Amino acid sequence: MKDRASPSVTLHVCVTCRRGEEPLEPREGRSGNKMQAALAEAMQSAGTTGIELVPAECLSGCKRSCTVALAAPGKWSYVMADLDPARHAGDILTFARQYAAHPEGVPAWRDRPEIVKRSVLARIPPLPKERAA
Repeated sequence: MKDRASPSVTLHVCVTCRRGEEPLEPREGRSGNKMQAALAEAMQSAGTTGIELVPAECLSGCKRSCTVALAAPGKWSYVMADLDPARHAGDILTFARQYAAHPEGVPAWRDRPEIVKRSVLARIPPLPKERAA
């Protein structure tokens, strides 16, 4: 789902996340797996390009699942939690587009979807550019 002509943004989705008392099996019944499917469907319906959807085995947000993360070269990264795949996939995709469009990956607070304002666990600075030796 990667558009090679556009700057690449990676949207990681913890597919092992379970909300509440969800059973371990079947894995497809877990909220993380449902979030992955909901985001893939939303991206396909919208014809989204420039964002690569990548499953992650664990983002260590277990106490606040469902968890996703956004990352791109030279941009701040975000980890977000407390998400509901039935309600928040569209908002996460909106934020991913805002993030992709912003040069540093820091969209204006007032423009972010409400769930994003409430669910950020961490904002991680970009890696420093390599310095000449």
